[in-house]
Amino acid sequence: MTPQADSGTAVEHRDVVVIGAGQAGLSISWHLTARGIDHVVLERDTIAHEWRDTRWDNFTLVTPNWQCVLPGYSYNGPDPHGFMKRDEVHAWVRAYADTFDPPVREHVAVTAVTVAVDGGFDIQTTSGPLHSDQVVVAVGGYHTPTVPRFAERLPSSIRQLHSAQYRSSADLPDGAVLIVGTGQSGAQIAEDLHLEGRQVHLAVGTAPRVARFYRGRDCVAWLEDMGHYDIPIEDQPGGLGKRENTNHYVTGRDGGRDIDLRQFAVEGMALYGRMVDVADGTAHFEPSLERDLDAADAVAESIKDSIDAHIARAGIDAPTEPRYRPVWRPEHEITEIDLSASDITSIVWSVGFRTDYQWLRVGVFDGEGHPCHKRGVTTTPGLYFLGLPWLHTWGSGRFAAIARDAEHLAGQITAIARTTAAA
Repeated sequence: MTPQADSGTAVEHRDVVVIGAGQAGLSISWHLTARGIDHVVLERDTIAHEWRDTRWDNFTLVTPNWQCVLPGYSYNGPDPHGFMKRDEVHAWVRAYADTFDPPVREHVAVTAVTVAVDGGFDIQTTSGPLHSDQVVVAVGGYHTPTVPRFAERLPSSIRQLHSAQYRSSADLPDGAVLIVGTGQSGAQIAEDLHLEGRQVHLAVGTAPRVARFYRGRDCVAWLEDMGHYDIPIEDQPGGLGKRENTNHYVTGRDGGRDIDLRQFAVEGMALYGRMVDVADGTAHFEPSLERDLDAADAVAESIKDSIDAHIARAGIDAPTEPRYRPVWRPEHEITEIDLSASDITSIVWSVGFRTDYQWLRVGVFDGEGHPCHKRGVTTTPGLYFLGLPWLHTWGSGRFAAIARDAEHLAGQITAIARTTAAA
């Protein structure tokens, strides 16, 4: 039976609808195209737009270019061990789409997905309704920027923006900048402003760090050889809890280097513990700075321990180098600062995102709004997720493993499509 719209006209039917035309949506489209599976890719904005629209001007990848691999496509530029800049990444993903002409409809937002009474899914979009047998949700896991509630108590004279809105030092008012959070974005934005000569105040969180290079190679290369990006999440310490982990901070800027917050402090950056409140123009911090700096260093050193063990087991002839020694320690923990007296005129919040699947009205979520799945396959037949951090392995949220994850889902989708066609 062909579904009918309220007007009585026939609703467009597609075997598969893919939602999102970033690298994940394009990857599954490549596989479906190769297998001859009817599908359409719906994109609220434009292909790969987030690489251009939600990163700062000096953004670079933190994974080397040789790890940029999508189905049927890989980086083949002049600097495989370098790190593509923002606009280069956008152009690279956009060029991928040009290699196979995926059926993408840009500027079409999905407003609701529900399970259809007669099977499959009803999909409401800004360009009209569709019906599909299967749906792939490829919109990533970072949807709505978050800021703490106490941000409402900041003086109106201070400009506030989220890391997703930050573009460059030139866009901020004169004066010092307070950055809250030290995940990948917070640490790299702190470096960006520091290199521009701005006075930076940094509220340090619990994110771990990793060395850029060790014993003659990028640490990513060592970890790749050691299979770390291939270990399923179920086999990781902590299991599914890994999905809540913060990524290690490091940078690919200027050919790649460590981000050492202690060295920034030596050079004049002001470091504090976790920011917990604002009252009467005063910012308050936990006395957690030294603890969290030590914890981040301990993670970096433990990764080096693993690399050392791998080199020894494999009998690899690799150069040795001295281990990291802290170049700075806080003499005392500063737990509050007067924002005006410190000349802080802007704050960059780098405290993460929350998921927003309100439009996906299917019972596949846990109590915190996170999708429940097994390697992207949900308990609702025909509904899948792709491109999420830790979808299956550490590499799932990056270029490293999207091709593998997409191929797995394509097999699931193809099996159902052929069964449906034979019915």
